[in-house]
Amino acid sequence: MGTRTFFHQREEEQKEERQHSLQMTSTTRKKKFKTSEQEETFSPSELSIAAALALTSEIPLDYKIRREADILELEQRGQKRIRFGNDMEKLEKEVIWNCRLLRVRADRKALRRKAAEKARMEKEYIELRSGRAPMFWIPLRVHAVWERMEVTLACTVLASPPPQVTWYKNGVRIDPRLAPAGKYKIKNKFGMLTLCISRCSMEDSAEYSVEVKNQYGEAYSFATVLVRKYYGTESGFDSEIYRRELLQNSEGRELTYQDREASLTVACAHKEDEGFYTIHVPSLDGYKEQTTYVFVRDAAAETAGAPGSPLNVKCHDVHKDCLTLSWVAPSDHGGSPVLGYYIERCVAGSEDWVPCNEKPVKTCRHPVLGLTEGQTYQFRVKAVNKQGVSHPSKPSDPVTTYDPSKDKRVTVIQYDEGRTIEILKDDLEGHIKVPLPPTNVHASEVREDYVALAWDEPDPRGKEPLQYYVEKSLVGSNSWQMVNLDMPANAPRFALFDLVKGKSYCFRVRSVNKYGLSEPSLPSEPVTAGAKLAPLPPPSQVLAFRDTKTSVVLQWDKLKDGLEPLGYYIYCRETGTEEWQTVNNKPVTCNEFTVPGLQPGKEYVFCVKSVSEAGLSESSPETDPIVVRPAIACPSAPHGFVLLHCGKTNMTIAWKPPKRKGGAKILGYFLDQHDTAELDWHEVNIQPIPQRVYTVSNLEEGHLYQFRASAVNMAGVGEVSEPSDLFKCEEWTMREPGPPYDVQCFEVRDSSLQLRWEAPLYTGASPVTGYYVDMCEAGSEDWKQLNKQPTATTHMKVSDLETGKCYIFRVRAQNKAGIGPPSLPSDPVVAKTKPGTNEIELGVDEEGFIYLAFEAPEKNDSSEFIWTKDYEGPPDADRVQMEEKGNKSKLILKEPSEKDLGTYSVEVTDVDDDISASRTLTKEDLDKLLKRSHEIRNPLIKLISGWNIDVLEKGEVRLWLEVEKLSPNAELRLIFNDKELTSTPTHKINFVKGKGLVELIIQNFCDDDKGLYTAQLQDGKAKNQFTLVLLDECFDRVAEEADAKRRQWKKKQGPHFIENLKWKVTESCEVLLTCKAANLSKDTSFQWFFNRKARAGGTFDPQTGIGTLRIKKITKADEGQYKAVVSDDRGEDYTQLDLTKGAFEDLLKELCRISALSATPLKIQPTAEGIKIYTDVKYYTDYMKTTWYHKEKQLESRDRLKAGSTMNQVWLHILDPTDADKGKYTLELFDGNNSHKLSTDLSGQAFEDALAEHKRLKEAAIAEKRRARVVQGLPDVATIMEDKTLCLTCCVSGDPYPEITWFKNEKVIVFKDRYKMDVKGTVVTITIEKVCNEDTGKYSIYVKNKYGSETGQVTISVYKHGEIPIGMEEKEITGGVVTKKPK
Repeated sequence: MGTRTFFHQREEEQKEERQHSLQMTSTTRKKKFKTSEQEETFSPSELSIAAALALTSEIPLDYKIRREADILELEQRGQKRIRFGNDMEKLEKEVIWNCRLLRVRADRKALRRKAAEKARMEKEYIELRSGRAPMFWIPLRVHAVWERMEVTLACTVLASPPPQVTWYKNGVRIDPRLAPAGKYKIKNKFGMLTLCISRCSMEDSAEYSVEVKNQYGEAYSFATVLVRKYYGTESGFDSEIYRRELLQNSEGRELTYQDREASLTVACAHKEDEGFYTIHVPSLDGYKEQTTYVFVRDAAAETAGAPGSPLNVKCHDVHKDCLTLSWVAPSDHGGSPVLGYYIERCVAGSEDWVPCNEKPVKTCRHPVLGLTEGQTYQFRVKAVNKQGVSHPSKPSDPVTTYDPSKDKRVTVIQYDEGRTIEILKDDLEGHIKVPLPPTNVHASEVREDYVALAWDEPDPRGKEPLQYYVEKSLVGSNSWQMVNLDMPANAPRFALFDLVKGKSYCFRVRSVNKYGLSEPSLPSEPVTAGAKLAPLPPPSQVLAFRDTKTSVVLQWDKLKDGLEPLGYYIYCRETGTEEWQTVNNKPVTCNEFTVPGLQPGKEYVFCVKSVSEAGLSESSPETDPIVVRPAIACPSAPHGFVLLHCGKTNMTIAWKPPKRKGGAKILGYFLDQHDTAELDWHEVNIQPIPQRVYTVSNLEEGHLYQFRASAVNMAGVGEVSEPSDLFKCEEWTMREPGPPYDVQCFEVRDSSLQLRWEAPLYTGASPVTGYYVDMCEAGSEDWKQLNKQPTATTHMKVSDLETGKCYIFRVRAQNKAGIGPPSLPSDPVVAKTKPGTNEIELGVDEEGFIYLAFEAPEKNDSSEFIWTKDYEGPPDADRVQMEEKGNKSKLILKEPSEKDLGTYSVEVTDVDDDISASRTLTKEDLDKLLKRSHEIRNPLIKLISGWNIDVLEKGEVRLWLEVEKLSPNAELRLIFNDKELTSTPTHKINFVKGKGLVELIIQNFCDDDKGLYTAQLQDGKAKNQFTLVLLDECFDRVAEEADAKRRQWKKKQGPHFIENLKWKVTESCEVLLTCKAANLSKDTSFQWFFNRKARAGGTFDPQTGIGTLRIKKITKADEGQYKAVVSDDRGEDYTQLDLTKGAFEDLLKELCRISALSATPLKIQPTAEGIKIYTDVKYYTDYMKTTWYHKEKQLESRDRLKAGSTMNQVWLHILDPTDADKGKYTLELFDGNNSHKLSTDLSGQAFEDALAEHKRLKEAAIAEKRRARVVQGLPDVATIMEDKTLCLTCCVSGDPYPEITWFKNEKVIVFKDRYKMDVKGTVVTITIEKVCNEDTGKYSIYVKNKYGSETGQVTISVYKHGEIPIGMEEKEITGGVVTKKPK
């Protein structure tokens, strides 16, 4: 076609050339050149050339040269045909040729446009005739690349007309304009579509698809791109761990990948770390992933009942000196509502937490003021209720205070290849001195606790830093009050607290800098303070759906009216309990949640609470109770087809059940067959086959057949299995048996399992005689025969397995002809006891029946418990009774005997995992159970405490016993000496059934109460009796004690002693006798007696009832009987203390002990007679034995050594000491029990000093003894009447005899006339005759010798006749002289 078009164009061009040549030869007029704008019409040849040029994006240079050569050849050919050969014609041709070339070049664009338009129209016409829907000739394919590499997805599409192409990533359209520059490159070249992704990251791992669409249809192609992350040669595989975002190693989080394991470790978990964690493991089929929910529990509160800690502490609206803090309320309020929150802050990097508020904040949002610009802070929050304060929340991320308007005030101008000039707005506003007022003052937040204000800075602001003062005013008043005079705001934000609730306020702000204060801003709109933020309503329509065996899916309606909570808290409780458990400690933001970690088979109810700034809402209505079981789904495909028997035209086929039964009973199977000679599959059955063995008939002998099946349950028909192997329809005639089938493992434990199979349907020439069991490890073909001798049963226990290893088993049947082919191998099984595996419980119930019970929480609604005995079949129905309740099945033995011994096994049907167990009932077990059964059916009431006898305060006798707790229907019979007792006032019977207490209280215990007491008890079937023998000595002892207490109680009705008389020796060695009385009145008297005689000196305090008798210095005379008596009109009581003989000695011993302990260290005292060694004691008595030692040798009292004592001192006097008396002296004090020793050293300088002092004192004593002195005589005052004779006589002493001198008024008396002195030995007399008033005065006698002197004085007063001196009394003396002395 293309060749024909080309030759046609050449012919048209030649024809046109000839026409131009004819026209040019017939005229000489030159044709003017026209451009494409002047001439719009073109010849067909021109259009052909233009079309060729337009269809070629770039014409090669060699092609142009060839094209010009072809055109020139055409011209030459035309010239040869016309044969015009003049020169003019040649010139004309050259001009025409040059014009033509210029025209072609000038009109190329226009020609292309015209040609493209025509080609498009033709193309559309062709496409309309040959339109088809898109089809991928080569689809997209899967790519796996390393991180940071480039990947290109390519496919080829066939479509007419060309389709519209759209690329998608995980269902989201890819727009290269929205992605980073160069990230995606999309091309469509001649039906080949490509998407190039540069520098792949982990986020590029996704499913990519391309959509091609035209008016005839659309097509799609999908491919997965897997981006691998390289972790080094140490890791066993490539994987990623996600929690919404891809997790990386950090300070508190460590990810490890090694030894085919991946782990995530969080060093210090907080509630913010709670959520679903998913691990992605790349494989050939795409990602394999596992997800788990990590629940972070609140730490135990320091105070019981305190709430949980808040979470998600975040900072908002950060300025120079303030910010706004928000957090989320805790899920657990501790049992009482949260009253508020305390905020603390610290400088980042320190642990010095400072409180930010004094009163609790009531909402979960609060402004923080008073911060420092440029400082980095962290914040945390504590919740408080009436019980206490919670643990602090996780600290917020560090935040640095700054001026957010700083960047807006800087203009950056770029010039000269990257250089910049910064122009600060502050420098341009230097002319502003006093600032302008702020603008746009408004309340940004209004809460119950505060009102947050915001405003715009004045514009222009000025160069100087600004601060702000806020003023408030009640609406309706004209007075303004400045609220932050002490703390001006540095940022255009401020919060006001403690506003009066319900009042409306207006606010205005003033700017201030160093130049002055601005005018006030315009007032804000009125703001009403104290509006309480109400919690959001709870969500409605909370529904629970089955999900897995340990989880439930919850769904609820979102809040209406556009309310957006911070999230939701979910709570659950098990049916039958009252305690709600928290499901999530971190709010979920969606309205659907999968609750993990539930107990299989348990029934739960759920509720949800909304979370907002105001706290938690009320609980939503509870969901309907739901049992935790897997959601019902279609079963998976059967597998493991095997041929069990084959005839000429029929085959018996068996298969294994689906691995996933979909949580419901398998109702049957649909079987398809395929003859290899045909193309199609054919249905074998229309109705489901209930068994897994089926005989297919009407087959062609010798043909090969395949089979496939699908299972059906109440959810529907499941997946179709893979086709079986080819089975040839050929009659079996072999003599050996066919293969056993349905080899299953159950009761799988760590080292053993139970194997079970079905007997072969084809037995061969003779019946089957036994089976051989083979085993091999998974992945190996090394089969090992387990039993040397064939087993006759279709079950066998396999032991000695290695825990954790995976095994496969097969069975071969044997008859007389030999061993048949092996069965189909069992499914691989791991020898390991699964967590939560239950065993059969063996026990006795409340009625005394022996039972075996098994609980399976994982069972489905359609599951059944299948019990067998000895693996042969169900137990004999005449011997056992089966009961099933909920998830538990019980097998009750009706009449237990040795016939019931054996192994009992149980299996749960219609579950995905093996749930089975067995228990062997032995003779020993049966005997124990029978004994326990007899005890239950014939029970005895258990005795806790046998008969006890208590004598009460009033002399009552209490007989009591205690048994186990009894039911309200229990009965008591109390028998006394073969007669039943009833409760009377004198014999009161108490029977407390809830405590198992039986008591008999006898008021007046006497001889009539002697005998046997028997308590007969019965509680349902349980009974017992207990007897008390109260005779002989036992009775006498109780009667005596009862009588004594009866008298004592009667005594206590009046004043009585509660503490008897006792003695105590004080530290000062005084003896205190004390007692204490009670039940006193104002008329109560107290008296002390000693040896039956009243004794004074005692004290008594009626307030405390304490009587005290203090003996300061006790002696032998104080030995005797002491008695204290208290009495009033209600009665009398006494207490007596015997301080004689041994008791008095004990007192003296204690007195001596305290006195000995009070002894001071030995002291040395020189005296005139010698040297005295002594110790001071607080009180010394003769009962204390003292012994003196000198150089460890006991001293005896002799002429020069005198030992003695006083009441407060013990001494040893050494008379006329010599050098032999030097040495160590020891005093031993014996208090009657212990010895106390005191020592001192009298030697060396101590002895010399004492001896010198002794000599000095001795000389002083001699001098004192011989000194002149007035010994006797002179009165102090003498009064005498005039004209009487006065005689004054005194005695003097001294050796030598002293000189005597008399003085009157300090003047020496001259003895003459009336004054005379007479000396007779030691008696000196002075006589004054006829005394007169002149003789009144002070008289003194002065005696003196060489050892000393002394003066005696007397005052003489003379009165006249008839006068009596006032204040004096008369006294006759020798010589008729009257002396007067003061009274």
